[in-house]
Amino acid sequence: MINNYKIRCEEKDDYYDVENLTREAFFNVYKPGCDEHYVLHKFRNNPDFIKELSLVVCDLDKIIAHIMYCKTKVIDLDNSFKQVLMFGPVSVLPEYQAKGIGSMLINYSLDKAKDLGYKAVAITGNPKFYTKLGFELGFSFNIFYEDINNNDLIPFFLVKELEKDYLSFKKGVLIEPKDYQVDKEEVEKFDLNFPYKEKLKLDTQIFN
Repeated sequence: MINNYKIRCEEKDDYYDVENLTREAFFNVYKPGCDEHYVLHKFRNNPDFIKELSLVVCDLDKIIAHIMYCKTKVIDLDNSFKQVLMFGPVSVLPEYQAKGIGSMLINYSLDKAKDLGYKAVAITGNPKFYTKLGFELGFSFNIFYEDINNNDLIPFFLVKELEKDYLSFKKGVLIEPKDYQVDKEEVEKFDLNFPYKEKLKLDTQIFN
């Protein structure tokens, strides 16, 4: 129990509610509609999905937030590699946003990941937010995101060591887990499982 909210592992009976929560959190935020709920759905059958780090936050019996983690790796120039984690989507119901719940859940999950023996986490996200949680830009570790120009400074790709000096690379490339990329037609079909919501094009969206 943290700040009157309970954090626990997601259970099978939670799947639909968590996917709907994820949809509510992201719908029309970055583009018309969203696909984060389908990304989560696909990862459940991915061997790199970490069930122990699929966590929900509950306000009494109501699930109000969720985070998922998966395993991937960073490959060095000599083809050696080290395992790292990635997390996301991180979802908070709109009416519970801007209350520190997302930060609370991320910090809790990072501590749990460390306790489970994992040694580093990589994410893509807002550097203004994630640097406050101890993340650093990937290129400061000589790590770059797969298929992005290595000469570019990539402000949205960040890394955090859970074990000091674990990440040491001449020039490492983080391999993106395949289920982060989804088929648009599959998303449309999957979305029919949820209540209708109108897709809107908004000036604040990154992709429209």
